[in-house]
Amino acid sequence: MASEALSQLWYNATHNLVPKRERTEKQKPLLVSLSELNLRQWAEFWTGWLAWSCDAIDFFSVSLSVTNLATQFGRDTTDITQAITLTLLFRSVGAVLFGIISDRYGRKYPLILNLLVVSVLELGAGFVQTYAQFLAVRSLFGIGMGGIWGLAASTALENLPVETRGLASGVLQQGYAVGYLIAAVINLTLVPEQSHSWRALFWCAAGISAFAACIRLCLPESKIFLQAREDARHREEERLGHKNSGVKKTQIFFRETGKMLKHHWMLCIYAVLLMTGFNFLSHGSQDLFPTYIQTSKGFSAHDATVMTIIGNCGAIAGGAIAGWGSQYLGRRLTIIVFVLITAAFIPLWILPSSFGGLAAGAFCIQFGVQGAWGVVPIQLAEMSPPAFRATFPGVAYQVGNMVSSASAQIESTGGEHLKTTISVPVSSTNPTGEKVVPDYATVQGILIGCVAAFLLIVTLFGPEKHGYEFEKHRAAFEEGGGDDEAMMDDNVLEGRRRTDGDRAGAEERLSADGASSDEKGREEMVERV
Repeated sequence: MASEALSQLWYNATHNLVPKRERTEKQKPLLVSLSELNLRQWAEFWTGWLAWSCDAIDFFSVSLSVTNLATQFGRDTTDITQAITLTLLFRSVGAVLFGIISDRYGRKYPLILNLLVVSVLELGAGFVQTYAQFLAVRSLFGIGMGGIWGLAASTALENLPVETRGLASGVLQQGYAVGYLIAAVINLTLVPEQSHSWRALFWCAAGISAFAACIRLCLPESKIFLQAREDARHREEERLGHKNSGVKKTQIFFRETGKMLKHHWMLCIYAVLLMTGFNFLSHGSQDLFPTYIQTSKGFSAHDATVMTIIGNCGAIAGGAIAGWGSQYLGRRLTIIVFVLITAAFIPLWILPSSFGGLAAGAFCIQFGVQGAWGVVPIQLAEMSPPAFRATFPGVAYQVGNMVSSASAQIESTGGEHLKTTISVPVSSTNPTGEKVVPDYATVQGILIGCVAAFLLIVTLFGPEKHGYEFEKHRAAFEEGGGDDEAMMDDNVLEGRRRTDGDRAGAEERLSADGASSDEKGREEMVERV
C-alpha cells in the first residue's frame, strides 16, 4: 500500500497539472455560459456569496477590535486572541453538524438555521460584560460559523455549469474579503461616532447575518438537490414499490458515510493537510494585521483600518483572477503560481515603514494569498466524494482551521519574545523618542514563508479532478448513492418524470439522433473519477 501511495503522489506531481486540452476545448466560452445563466442560478450563487460574506464580517469583528477589547476587559493582546483561537477550534463541530444536515435534508433550511444561529451569538457578544462571558459566546459562535462555508459553497457552485465554476469559485471565496472590508468600513466610520464603541460593530454584523437568512428564505431549494431527491424516489419505487421513510434514509446516509470514510481515508488526510496550510496562510496574514500595523509600525487605528481595506481590495482582485485562470491553467497550477506570488511579496509586506509602502505590501500579499484561496472552493468540491460535497469540503476546511487556530496566538507570543525599536514623538513617557515594541513583522514574515513552502509541496503532490460534473451524482441518503460511480438518471437530470411514455419518447429521440452521447458522457465521468 505504501508503494502504491508513493506512486500515486509521484503521478500527481508529474501528470495532470494542466487540464487536458480536449477537455478544455469542449467547454463553452465563459461569456456565453454566463449569459445563459437563469435568474435562479444567479440568485443561488449570490445567496451563497452573501452567507460567506456575513461569516467574515462576524469573524473579523474581533480582529478589528483587539485593542478596544483589551482595554474593555483589562487584558493583553494574547488573551484577546484566545477568543479567535477558540472560535477556530469549535468551527469543525459546526462543519460536521450542519454539513451532515445539509447533505441529508437540503441546502436551504440548514443554511437559514445556520445564519440565524450566527446572528444570535454575534448579537450576544455585543452585550457581554466580562472576559469569561466573551470567551464563552465566541466559542459557541465558532460552532455556528463552522457550518457556513460548506453550505455556502455547495449552494453557490453546484447549480452552475462547469465552464463558470472557476470564476465563480474565486468570486465566492472573496466574499470573505468583502466581508472583512465591510467590517473594516463599519469599524472606521460607525464605531468612533457613537458611545457603544466595539459593540456597535458586533450588532451591525448580527443584523447583516439575519438579513442574509431572510434572503435565503425567499429563494427555493437547490435544483440539483431536488433532482437528487427525485431520482432517489424513483429508484426506491422501482426497487421496493414504495418510498423509504425518513428514519430509513438517515440510516442509509450514515451507512454510506461510513463506506466513504473507509474508501477515501487518504483523501480525507490530504484535504486536512491542504486546508491546514491554507488556513495558516490566511489567518497568519490577516488576524493580527491591524495590531501589527499599530504596534510594530506605530500607525493609528484609522491608518491600520485603511490599510486593511486596501489589502482586501487586493484579495478581491486576486481571488477573481485566480478563479478564472484555474479554468484554463488547472486548479493546482494556479494555486502554486499565487502562492509563489505571496512568497515574493513578503519583504514588501514587512520591511517598509511608510504608509504607502505598507499599504502596497498589504495589497500584494493579499492578492497572492486570496488568489490561491480563490481556487479552494472548486478544488475541494471537485475532489470531494460527490455525494458529500457539503460535508466533506466543510469539515476538511474547518479541521484545517482547528489545526491552525493558534496562528494569531503564535504570532502574538512570538512578538513578545522578539522585540524591535521604533521612533515615536518625544514625550514624558518616551523621552528618547524611541520605543521597544513586539516585532510582529519578522514573526509574520517567517510564519508565512514557512507556510508557503509547505503549501507548494502539498499542492504539487495532490489530486485534481478538473471539470468534474459532480452535480450528476446521486444523493448519499439513497442505497449505494455514496459510491463514486453512482450517477443520477438522465431523465431526472433533464427535469422529466420517468413515466413509460417519457421513456419511450426519450428512446425515439435517441434513435433519431443515431447517437449515444449520454452513455459516452457517463463513461467519461467514470473515467475521471
